[in-house]
Amino acid sequence: MPLWTCSQCGAQFPDTAAPPDACLICEDERQFVNWSGQSFLSREEMLRGHRLIWRDDLGVPGLQIEPRFAIGQRALLLCESDGCVMWDCVPLATDAAIGHVRSLGGLKAIAVSHPHFYGAVADWSEAFAGAPIYLHGDDRAFVTRPCPSIVAWSGDSIQLSPDIVLYRTGGHFPGATVLHWKTAADGRGALFVGDIAMVAMNRRHVSFMYSYPNYVPLGTAAVRRIADVVAPLAFDRIYGAWWDRNIAADAKPKFDHSVRRHLTAIA
Repeated sequence: MPLWTCSQCGAQFPDTAAPPDACLICEDERQFVNWSGQSFLSREEMLRGHRLIWRDDLGVPGLQIEPRFAIGQRALLLCESDGCVMWDCVPLATDAAIGHVRSLGGLKAIAVSHPHFYGAVADWSEAFAGAPIYLHGDDRAFVTRPCPSIVAWSGDSIQLSPDIVLYRTGGHFPGATVLHWKTAADGRGALFVGDIAMVAMNRRHVSFMYSYPNYVPLGTAAVRRIADVVAPLAFDRIYGAWWDRNIAADAKPKFDHSVRRHLTAIA
């Protein structure tokens, strides 16, 4: 029986004879059901109609599905001496892309910022001998394809390596997570945020939203919590969720300014 992928958000669902009746992620108030109606593609249809491309994004290798599909995010590969951490995920795994990741050292872990970017995490884990998938337990209700490799971690932080730590910020989702890589950016540090803090088009600010497509901003308490989590971290770069949506330098003062600007705007 085929596995199914939501064409609106890219979440993968278990193998069943027929596609699901609905996508719980799209029906949540942070997302939306496509105006033409809910639809799903089998994994075989995905493989026939799409491929994965890879390229560098500000010094970090990344993967994206092409033609653009669903939310259109790219996954990043944080390469260390004992393998890569995949940050966020894409809705497809192909033999060619798996081979490319093997050439970079393989996957030792997958970490995802929030449910909109879960994609095909189970496929990627299975391709690398059950690499652990770190999803915060506060968002477990949004897991659309259960997998034994999922680590439903709890609390406010978890260390993936001596230099890579996940932090729960909340905000966009209860378990919304950012990743800090201490040695990135030539040792100045980098913060990987997905769209927990959306890098703006001017690439000098970030924004904080409960729902981006439905235009619901985050309130004061949620933004202050994100700011408090990020405050002790040293970083010079911020990596967003799409190609080139990054803040290349002086990211921490720009993040702090963005917090003040947001709180002033909603006051």
